[in-house]
Amino acid sequence: MDKTKSIKVKIINAFAANDLGGNPAGVVLDADHLSNVNKLEIAKKVGLSETAFVSKSKTADFKLDFFTPKKQIAHCGHATVATFSYLKQIGKLTKNESSKETIDGNRLIKLSGELAFMEQSAPKYTTVKNHEKQILKSLGITNKQLIKNAPIRLVNTGNSFIIIPVKSSKILASIQPNHKLINKISEDLDLIGFYIFTNQIENESLDATTRMFAPRYGILEESATGMAAGPLACYLYDILNKKKNKFKIQQGKYMKKPSNSLIIVDLHLKNSKIKSLMAGGKGILKGQKTLEITLFNPVDNL
Repeated sequence: MDKTKSIKVKIINAFAANDLGGNPAGVVLDADHLSNVNKLEIAKKVGLSETAFVSKSKTADFKLDFFTPKKQIAHCGHATVATFSYLKQIGKLTKNESSKETIDGNRLIKLSGELAFMEQSAPKYTTVKNHEKQILKSLGITNKQLIKNAPIRLVNTGNSFIIIPVKSSKILASIQPNHKLINKISEDLDLIGFYIFTNQIENESLDATTRMFAPRYGILEESATGMAAGPLACYLYDILNKKKNKFKIQQGKYMKKPSNSLIIVDLHLKNSKIKSLMAGGKGILKGQKTLEITLFNPVDNL
């Protein structure tokens, strides 16, 4: 029999910089009773780029399902960081290591104080020569505005992103994305989205500042993307030859409504090669929404 239930959704800003800014994610605790249809409905009503649903797991500490307003996705960096940072803050986690089960396997989570870091896989690089003209057209930029000897690449550490290097913050700020064209390219290449960056920035404590567009997933622009910052850190290490194991990446500064975010990426190296990486930051509770939904019986799936 169907019944109506109130669902509490925590709104948590992940990757907050100095406890400000960050990228809001919805987090629903104790979500075992929710079907995928319910979860998608909630994600649509919350209206944020991603909402995480936390339930019991037999193979990890928690099971996390991630939904955009359009569909379920395998991983989400900022919703993961939001969830585990919040779980640490409310005393649900007492150790410095945890784990999450996802539809794409289990991932290690590390905690450092109230900062949460999620595991990503070693990078896989793919050239996109045949799509470069369309990629540049979709952003309204030219080859001359790219960093010299820094190729556009598709990088995957769990999800695929196109990494696009531009010469300056001025160029980055001026980009006017053609979301329809970005969506088409993203469909053709099976991407989450585009991650555009520059390493020409005034703040010497940062390694790059970025923008992220993912219209395929209903995200016109996002203020922090852990699953994209990981591929960028790998790109900086492998392709731009920045031989260090920790990168600090800024995002959100050049949005129409700026929301400065800080994503920290730690590379795990063996014989100077990236074997895995951890991307993370801090989550800040910003509020709560209460939604009324209909629970279906039996549990349905999309």
